[in-house]
Amino acid sequence: MSPEKAADVNGPTAVIKSCAKMDHLATSGTLLNQKFTPDVVAGEEGLAHMADLVRSYFAMDGHHIQFNIIDRATLIEAQKNPEEYKDLIVRVAGYSDFFRNLDKPLQDEIINRTEQSFN
Repeated sequence: MSPEKAADVNGPTAVIKSCAKMDHLATSGTLLNQKFTPDVVAGEEGLAHMADLVRSYFAMDGHHIQFNIIDRATLIEAQKNPEEYKDLIVRVAGYSDFFRNLDKPLQDEIINRTEQSFN
């Protein structure tokens, strides 16, 4: 139920508000992917923002949210040089896998997910 790439232009709060509008119980399961760069969630302030986001989503009856905390440049580098990033694990859609094990279209999908921020 994640927004289409580049459609989530109003930040992570707008994303969770939109996704929380649906009846998650009626669907028998939903998941929401979000991507942040490490600097956005760093330190006490970043951790507080993440905790507030998750708590808010669950308070609105959202059921599943998962994160990749990595920047686009690192993923592109991992795609070009998979042996140098053999331990890189990413969240895909309800599961995790080694980035190097994913086929290129799926790697591209993860690379192109919007890098959210709290600003």
